[in-house]
Amino acid sequence: MHREIEVRVRSGWLMLFLNIVVYVAAIALVVGAVHSIAKTNELSRQALWMLVAEPFVVLAGVLMSIGFFILQPNVAGVLLLFGKYVGTVKSEGFWWANPFYTKKKISLRVRNLNSEKIKVNDHAGNPIEIAAIVVWKVEDAFAACFEVDDYGSYVTIQSESAIRHLASAYAYDSWEEGHAVSLRGNIDEVSKALEKELQERLEKAGVKILEARLSHLAYAPEIAEAMLRRQQAGAVVAARRIIVENAVGMVRMALEHLRADNVVDLDEERKATMVSNLLVVLCSEHHAQPVVNAGTLYS
Repeated sequence: MHREIEVRVRSGWLMLFLNIVVYVAAIALVVGAVHSIAKTNELSRQALWMLVAEPFVVLAGVLMSIGFFILQPNVAGVLLLFGKYVGTVKSEGFWWANPFYTKKKISLRVRNLNSEKIKVNDHAGNPIEIAAIVVWKVEDAFAACFEVDDYGSYVTIQSESAIRHLASAYAYDSWEEGHAVSLRGNIDEVSKALEKELQERLEKAGVKILEARLSHLAYAPEIAEAMLRRQQAGAVVAARRIIVENAVGMVRMALEHLRADNVVDLDEERKATMVSNLLVVLCSEHHAQPVVNAGTLYS
């Protein structure tokens, strides 16, 4: 559960003016004490009080100087008082806070994580190489500082774990074991799933995921060649299926036109011969060579 509290602190320019006034007062006390001693030629009570007060005034000026800090755009300052969380400053500028506060700066800027290529088995059990690019930023400075030990390392490790889980949840290609959603064929859907899982894992660290996409996807080298041949065979089969379906439709259309226009009356044997010849012409990978029949089908 996040407990970030955004607090307002004093302007550094106003406190800088007061700090200068304190240092000037400390100098004035010393000068006044010296002038009093030189005038009366003895240490008067007034001069003594000036000399006693001067170290305390200097100490006050030093403590005030410790309280200054600067925040750049998209940088947060986490304030701690003797180990207790006080609040977070997110406004850029020159500020002053209690000098006893410990001030820890956290960058809120957008960052890129380009993960290493990792080898993992997909849903079908095939070894694949996968990597991703994750765009993220710190949204909750309290959680980033105190919910995890090192939020940068936490993001890296959890991202690798999420990528491994994603790869095992989907097949590399859609024809693997009949899975409709695949790593290669459904990039947008897979990226959204990765983004959602990363957000769930990193929310406890106060991190917001802006984008997550696969940057590398390939079969492992030991099976890449075999899988390439399998993909080519699958593509050939798919293409042949389309060719045959269209060829059958064209043959059906030709027979219907011949019958509707009374061009020729074909018996079942001649229809079978015509269908066979048309399918050979339409489905052949090479140009068909016509054969002229001078007789009949029966001689």
